[in-house]
Amino acid sequence: MKEKLKEEILKKTVDRKLPCAAARKIAEGLGIPYSDVGAAADELGIQIKNCQLGCF
Repeated sequence: MKEKLKEEILKKTVDRKLPCAAARKIAEGLGIPYSDVGAAADELGIQIKNCQLGCF
């Protein structure tokens, strides 16, 4: 599951940044908590930007 998550994050990342809306969609699509997406993004050195909810 973790590899699938990282793959999805990398697909949506532009210039080492991932929009919050894309991060939320990834979490919802995989049925995992938002925090798991945030942790995986941290591991990859990717910053989540434009966060509307303060989840990341």
